[in-house]
Amino acid sequence: MKTATVLIAASALSMGCATRNNVEIQRVNVAMPVACQEPTPPRPIMPTEAIRPGATVDQFVQASTAEIERREGYEVQLVAALAICTRPVDPAPAKEPLGLRAAWPK
Repeated sequence: MKTATVLIAASALSMGCATRNNVEIQRVNVAMPVACQEPTPPRPIMPTEAIRPGATVDQFVQASTAEIERREGYEVQLVAALAICTRPVDPAPAKEPLGLRAAWPK
């Protein structure tokens, strides 16, 4: 009787070990933050900063017009640097050149 009980208990315990857990490996893509390596373009010297006190209205208008052109050029450089730093990171980067022309939106 004891032997039968031991055999039943042993077979019941071994049945618990008979079930197999399936382990599945899943790949999960996680975005990793990457520091931006693009340097900030240097701020140009603006023409209105160099105007002497007592300048005429014509000199001030000429300096202001030149400053608008210079600021627009500086803005293009800043937008290009921002576009380089915010573009998505591809696992296999395309073979396109880096720089201001490649980063400018088309």
